Amino acid sequence: MNILITGGTGFIGRVLTKSLIEQGHTVTVLSRSQDNIAKLCGPEVNALGSLTQLNAGDCYQVIINLAGAPIVDARWSEDRKQLIRASRIGLTEHLISCIARMDVKPELLISGSAIGYYGNQGDTVLTEQATPYEDFSQQLCADWEAAAKQAEQYGVRVCLIRTGLVVGNGGGFLQRMLPPFRLGLGGRLGDGRQWMSWIHRQDWINIALTMMADSTMQGAYNATAPNPVTNAEFTQILAQCLKRPALLPIPAWLLKLLLGEMSQLVLGGQRVLPERLLAQGFKFQYDDLAAALNEALAR
Repeated sequence: MNILITGGTGFIGRVLTKSLIEQGHTVTVLSRSQDNIAKLCGPEVNALGSLTQLNAGDCYQVIINLAGAPIVDARWSEDRKQLIRASRIGLTEHLISCIARMDVKPELLISGSAIGYYGNQGDTVLTEQATPYEDFSQQLCADWEAAAKQAEQYGVRVCLIRTGLVVGNGGGFLQRMLPPFRLGLGGRLGDGRQWMSWIHRQDWINIALTMMADSTMQGAYNATAPNPVTNAEFTQILAQCLKRPALLPIPAWLLKLLLGEMSQLVLGGQRVLPERLLAQGFKFQYDDLAAALNEALAR
C-alpha cells in the first residue's frame, strides 16, 4: 500500500514508519524537519515538508495523522495553547481539504487523539462511551477528532486513536522520568493517586496495523493497556526495574508553581480501559507494566 504519515519523525511515527517499510509498503512522511526524515525514518521513505506539496493526483490508500507540537515542552501560555491547537486541529483541517481535492480518496484515515479526551475524572473507569469532563485537554482532543471525522463525507473510513502514556525507548514521557530515577531521586507526583493509563509503543503500532487490515474498525478506540496503574504504583515499578529507591515525592504545590495550568496533566489522570479493542479480540503484547518498562529500558 501507499501510505502517508504526518508527524512521522516523532516518537511513535519513526518506529511505525520502519515497520511499514519492512512489510513492503511505500511510505511518505510529512514533517517540518524534512531534511531529517531520511535519517530518522530510513532512506526508503519519501519526504514532504508541507501539505501544500500534495497534488490532486497523489494516491494514498492509508493516511496516518500524528502531527502535533509537544504538549509538555513549555508552560501553557495563551500563545502556546494556540500553537498546540493549530498544530493538531489546523493541520488536520488542512489535511481534510487535501483529501477533498484528491482524485482518488484514501480508504482509511487513522488520526491521533489522546485519553485527555475524557478530562480528569479521578477513579472513574473510562471506556469509549464515557462522558468527558471539559478542560483544555478535553476540548483539544474533541476538536481534533471532530476535524478528522470530516473525512467521512468523502467516503473515507476514519479510526481515532485515543492514546495513553506511551512506553518505549528513545523518547516519550519515560525519557523525561529516567534521569532522576536513575540517580535514586525519583518519587510519586503529588499524592500519587492519579491514574496513569499507559501503552507500549509496539502495541500502539500493532493497533494501527490492525486498523489497516480490518475494514470493520471505525470510530474512536482507547489505545491503552488493559491494566492502568496509579502514579504511586508506576513510580514504584519503575524504581524496581531500575533497582533504585523511589523516596522523593514532588509535592502538588511545587508542580503547580512550576507548571501552572499544565500541572493538571501530571496531577490529574484517566483510568482508561480499551473496551472496544478487547471486544475486537485484540491481543496486547505488553499488558504488564514491569514487562513493558523492562523491554524499553533494555534497549
